[in-house]
Amino acid sequence: MDKWLIKVLMNKLRLMSVFVQVVECGSISKAADKLDVSKSVVSTALKQLEQELDTTLLKRTTRKQTLTSAGERFYTKCAQMSAIAESAWIEASSSLQEPKGRLTVTAPHALMKSIVLPSLAAKFKDHPQVSLNLIADDKHVDIIQEDVDLAIRIGSSKSSNLKQRKLGEFVDRLCIADTNNTDVQSSSYIAQHWQSEPITHELEVNCQSETIHFPIAHRANTVFDVVSLIETGLGIGLVPDFILNEHKNLTAISDARPTKVNPIYVLHPYQAHVPLVVTLAIEAIEKTIDDRFSSS
Repeated sequence: MDKWLIKVLMNKLRLMSVFVQVVECGSISKAADKLDVSKSVVSTALKQLEQELDTTLLKRTTRKQTLTSAGERFYTKCAQMSAIAESAWIEASSSLQEPKGRLTVTAPHALMKSIVLPSLAAKFKDHPQVSLNLIADDKHVDIIQEDVDLAIRIGSSKSSNLKQRKLGEFVDRLCIADTNNTDVQSSSYIAQHWQSEPITHELEVNCQSETIHFPIAHRANTVFDVVSLIETGLGIGLVPDFILNEHKNLTAISDARPTKVNPIYVLHPYQAHVPLVVTLAIEAIEKTIDDRFSSS
């Protein structure tokens, strides 16, 4: 729709709205008071409307006004339009006070289960008008293409179309089951799907730092599967520190140096007027990260 058509449409809607007020208020002067404009503005709008329709809508005397047959039919349609517009306006603006609608959130499996899911469940359990759509995926979901409201990711994005902010950070620790007394260097390595060979870790050996190469013996596509395999005593593997704290039968290998710091970012596609439900979701997730990681 080009600018000229938009301008014509907006002018028609304006004239129709003025007409509704004139009918419902009972006079031009009362309609002018309600619209906070001069009587001449309302009178001119009504005259323009009748000219464009080429029909008389109102019969006016000094004492009263009555609708013509054409005016009655036109008013019915205009009043319906006005009611729909008012309802749409109220519904849209009410979302600024009360969260509502579908909220689609994507995050890696580790962050979804341990951070995102409990945060959002607690935040919106008393808001039945909010519908959660949670997507756990270690691969980056296309936020725009998949109509995602919020993405929690490890690392930032280079996209200029997304707003992003750092929420916290964590490190992966090389872990082993408490009951496993096997020498670390001879342990089977359980890799996550994103880890590729060669896998190396810095270990303290005889008071010296050495780079140890581990062949992949087993592989799993989620961190929770890796944790389960480690707990059985099958081998060693990387576990985020915030998940390690939840599993008391796992222990971080003290001789292994922590891996690099992993920053956690929140991303969303809203350049302005961020929906209330999105703002509240970010606040809830950030609070959980602050509480959990500060006690790590």
